[in-house]
Amino acid sequence: MKRREFITLLGGTAVAWSVAARAQQPAKQVIGFLRAGEPPKTWVEEFRQGLRERGYVEGQNVVIEFRFTDGSVDQLPQLAEELVRLKVDVILAIAAPSVLAAKKATTSVPIVFVGVNHPVEIGMVQSLGRPGGNITGVAFNPADLAGKRLELLRELIPNLKRVALLWDRTNPAGPAQLEGAVVAARTLSLQPEPVPIQGPSDFDTGFKAARGAEGLLQVDSSLFTTHRVRLVELAATNRLPAIYGIRELVEVGGLISYGPLIPDLHRRAAAYVDKILKGAKPADLPVEQPTTLELVINLKTVKALGLTVPPTLLARADEVIE
Repeated sequence: MKRREFITLLGGTAVAWSVAARAQQPAKQVIGFLRAGEPPKTWVEEFRQGLRERGYVEGQNVVIEFRFTDGSVDQLPQLAEELVRLKVDVILAIAAPSVLAAKKATTSVPIVFVGVNHPVEIGMVQSLGRPGGNITGVAFNPADLAGKRLELLRELIPNLKRVALLWDRTNPAGPAQLEGAVVAARTLSLQPEPVPIQGPSDFDTGFKAARGAEGLLQVDSSLFTTHRVRLVELAATNRLPAIYGIRELVEVGGLISYGPLIPDLHRRAAAYVDKILKGAKPADLPVEQPTTLELVINLKTVKALGLTVPPTLLARADEVIE
């Protein structure tokens, strides 16, 4: 055999080996991760941990395509369409604006949501037990928690009469959440004062509008989580005691929070993703709601505001940040 023929044969064999090797490699399944604003790192890590527990290793058998905005919802439709063009196997959408953007972009790619308020009322799923369509996930109804949060705030502020309700009017579930908070306030003989927010540029004017209130209830929204540092700073500057829905705001200096463990919801979402990647249909996977709620108090902020935490409230706290 001539040398040139041998080299050609060897090259062809190498190509064949390469093709065979690629054929033997397991195909990577692709997960799209969509949110308005970059989420806290613990949320992403818990989702990754949930995947690892089910045998998924990033870079080996699964790839996560992250798509975040700067906190606004305007870019979400474009990013959702981009994920669809990438032919992802499933989209994990955080909060209602992201889910609705993904829903508009596709009726075939499965969508798993986390932390959505009133998914039935805003037309995301047909029912919690039988979602229908291509969407399911982990939801919670903060309207049911508004009364409890206001009770906790009143324990800290015995003379609480007027309460500002900070809500995000860009959130599709915002009106329903606000209605629940207003009803809860009136039930407790408090005077509710809604403060609508369109975006971060409204924060300053929003807190000016809240002057005169003895306390503030932040209605849940991904907008407030994304800009949590700024929100907490304004509450401190205006010396306005505020209660939040999730611990992430208390960790950056907020006064008190009561609500579900959002990192845990992301971990539970990994179970949905796993089932879908193995062939399950979202329509057949009932929507879950959190069963574990936590109360977190920041004592440093308590002291800065000149408040006193009743011993009974302190004893009920799941965590006290000092």
